[in-house]
Amino acid sequence: MAIFNGHKIKLFSLSANKQLAQEISDISGIPLSKCEVKRFADGEIGLNIEETVRGHHVFVIQSTQAPVNENLMELLIMIDALKRASAKHINVVMPYYGYSRQDRKAASRQPISAKLVANLLQVAGATRVLCMDLHAGQIQGFFDIPIDNFVALPILVEYFNKKIGDERVVIVSPDHGGAVRAREMGNALHAPIAIIDKRRPRVNEVEIMGIVGDVSGKIAILIDDMIDTAGTIVSAADALKAAGAKEVYAACTHPIFSPPAIERIRESAIKEIVCTNTIELPEEKKCDKVVQLSIAPLFSQGILNIVQDVPLSSLFEYKDR
Repeated sequence: MAIFNGHKIKLFSLSANKQLAQEISDISGIPLSKCEVKRFADGEIGLNIEETVRGHHVFVIQSTQAPVNENLMELLIMIDALKRASAKHINVVMPYYGYSRQDRKAASRQPISAKLVANLLQVAGATRVLCMDLHAGQIQGFFDIPIDNFVALPILVEYFNKKIGDERVVIVSPDHGGAVRAREMGNALHAPIAIIDKRRPRVNEVEIMGIVGDVSGKIAILIDDMIDTAGTIVSAADALKAAGAKEVYAACTHPIFSPPAIERIRESAIKEIVCTNTIELPEEKKCDKVVQLSIAPLFSQGILNIVQDVPLSSLFEYKDR
């Protein structure tokens, strides 16, 4: 337990991202509290909180990447246990929000699963949610409790400021929908943007139709919120090289890397993929081209600001190039 601003604080880690939780603990000075998570023979999740949480401000760290349903259910059970143990506030630190891509009905008779997840978290007893780079900003409106959407771009911008120096750079969106994100990064790096014009002839297939913008002789940085199977980002990199780009980098917040992503990345024209550790990568999802930046300092300070009633906006400022 730690005490800040007169509040008793406890920090818990579930199974999804223990390394990030430990980093947050070390930086914030809030020790990780003990919690046992187990699986019964039939696959049900059992959980036991090994110390009192009565009257405490509790922060639970759990991303909901693959296995999405296991990690989500584990989180819901933990929230329920904390509520029944009389925790004063239950703050869910969920850097990667599973089901975020299902934020609207794209066809008749489809669910809006991102809204369902929001409902589940609230009914379970969460009093606040902290996420990073939600796939769609409107997901914040699915909640009737406070939700803080942290952004990773300042972390990525700082890395590329040091990496590229005074080189000529162009920021590239892999599709029209990501143009706003590319523009924001372009403004921070004082660089122009380009947009990949693509279409999907079939599921999980990408066809590049053209590039809007000048990339010839420049270092191209592809920016997206997440990389899943890497089909889009690899095809975009090939198109950029064919259009005369000097080098191609890729950047994202969430490295989902579903198969065959790593194989595609290894064989691609991409020099380096820069991502954050919102998702903990097992050994089979690591390669020499992947660089992970830690979001632990950002979330550590965010937790302290929330406890001490300090605004969060200053955490998302850019360091100028």
